[in-house]
Amino acid sequence: MLSEPRSGRLAAWGNALLAGFVSPDDAVLAVVGEDAVHRVEGLPGETGPVGLTLALGRLRGFGVTGLRVALPAPGHPLGLSGPPEFNARALDAEEAVVCHGAALGLVPEVFEAGPEGDVHVEVVWHCLAVREAPPADVPSLGEAERELAEALREATDMLSRLDVAASGPVAEAAIDAYRARAEKGGEVLAPGYPPRAVRVLELAQRVGLLISVAYENGHGGAVSASEMAARSEALRPVERTARRAQVAAYNAFVEERER
Repeated sequence: MLSEPRSGRLAAWGNALLAGFVSPDDAVLAVVGEDAVHRVEGLPGETGPVGLTLALGRLRGFGVTGLRVALPAPGHPLGLSGPPEFNARALDAEEAVVCHGAALGLVPEVFEAGPEGDVHVEVVWHCLAVREAPPADVPSLGEAERELAEALREATDMLSRLDVAASGPVAEAAIDAYRARAEKGGEVLAPGYPPRAVRVLELAQRVGLLISVAYENGHGGAVSASEMAARSEALRPVERTARRAQVAAYNAFVEERER
């Protein structure tokens, strides 16, 4: 959870574009990020893959007024509304974008090539039909903020008791990387998002850092099977809460406009 999901970037900057806050070139540049290229396949009326700029324009023409994020995990179809075919592909990718205003969704497929240190990344977004229904298990921003604060306190407490502290070279490197990314990135979300959404996403990313450090730090002081199981039990609900908060933050743009 240290890296921003591609579906988050597409939804955030796609929403800013649809609302007129940014130009098509700026939106696409932000969505693509460090990847080489993004294309959209399966768009109605198109016989083959098209560029992201054209795809976003087509979506607007289909009546799309906003984009929502889904970050599903096994047993937790977070942000999805069906049908099963779309849900299965989204679950496999662990992310998706669901259009508001048209029954369409986008699921990324990532292709990597090249030697280590010089990897070339291309992304194909598969456009599929979705069911027009409320997304699963997405909290309000207020709920997400409260849940995150509580989960962070509980997890920090539990991990401290199990001696899985955020210390050591792996943890320090992760924290340094997070701080550098935060300082370099500037904008956590695209223009037009409410400040509370930015705050919730930043907190969710910090919680994600804690989870990543805990997992990457080996077993810490948890040497017995029961202690390792307790650590996993402590992390699992926190990870779920952080994912729910991320989705709430990205989807806040559409929710605000609906109100």
